[in-house]
Amino acid sequence: MRKTLLLLAPLVLLGGCTWGINPDPGSNSVRTVWTGDVSGCRDMGKITVGVQDHVGPFDRNDIKVRDELQVQARNSAVDLHADTIKPLADPVDGKQPWEAYYCGSHAVGPSAPPPIQGNSQQPMQNAQPPAQQGGGFQTYPAKGG
Repeated sequence: MRKTLLLLAPLVLLGGCTWGINPDPGSNSVRTVWTGDVSGCRDMGKITVGVQDHVGPFDRNDIKVRDELQVQARNSAVDLHADTIKPLADPVDGKQPWEAYYCGSHAVGPSAPPPIQGNSQQPMQNAQPPAQQGGGFQTYPAKGG
């Protein structure tokens, strides 16, 4: 029994870790819009990103997975010379498609992320676009709280 717990402990601990996915230089200026009109923006291309969403038989924290997907999409947007990204669908098996845009001075209103499936709480409404609040990272409500 003790041996089994010792073998499983690293897997459980890894389930909550980030996997070295950090913002690249310049990605803090990339805005994320969850909903909203991007018709005045120039389409710069599609981005599909992926992260590990489970470790062995254990699912990783959904919020961490979504945050890492957003960081990767913002990092990729810099390479496309885009300043705005918008998700095209919810994550599936640790992968998520995004569209990258160059909006320049075209104002795209702030938006909050959609609620995470199975979560009855509504996301927090931001008064400003995420890029103007701590580098553009989005906060999701905790599950089951």
